[in-house]
Amino acid sequence: MPRSDEPCTASSHAELGRVEEVDSRAVILLDTNVLIYAFASDSPFHTWAREVVADAVAGEGAAINAVSLAEACVGDADPRTVADRVRSWGVEILDVPAAAAEVCAHAYARYLKQRSSRTTESAPAMPLPDFFIGAHAQIMGWELATADRGRFKTYFRSVSLQTPS
Repeated sequence: MPRSDEPCTASSHAELGRVEEVDSRAVILLDTNVLIYAFASDSPFHTWAREVVADAVAGEGAAINAVSLAEACVGDADPRTVADRVRSWGVEILDVPAAAAEVCAHAYARYLKQRSSRTTESAPAMPLPDFFIGAHAQIMGWELATADRGRFKTYFRSVSLQTPS
């Protein structure tokens, strides 16, 4: 097994389901916070989030992945209806591609290394949801809409971000 700070090399990207080329659609992947702000009319980012979703849907498309769906369900008053509400906006719900695993793991290992140099507080051993979301956007070559610029800009530098002004 490779050390946690090294990229996984045991399997080829093809074996991990890597897409042959970047998806030609200009889908915008939505971070969980975009959904939360779009649902919450009292959020300071509510208008921004609703506009991001509407513009993406009117364009070539908007999507979330299963990780964002799970996060949104956890904080929602009626989690059984979250997927249907998201789909009613025209947002597609996608699985996280297996090829994102290596990118996610590598970015999270960098995070753990940087965190350990700044604090004695331990971090979760498993990657945080943002790392799966960022890795998904990166391998697909998609823009990511998020209100959390810092972590994505640090660990997924090649991902174009759409953030509130």
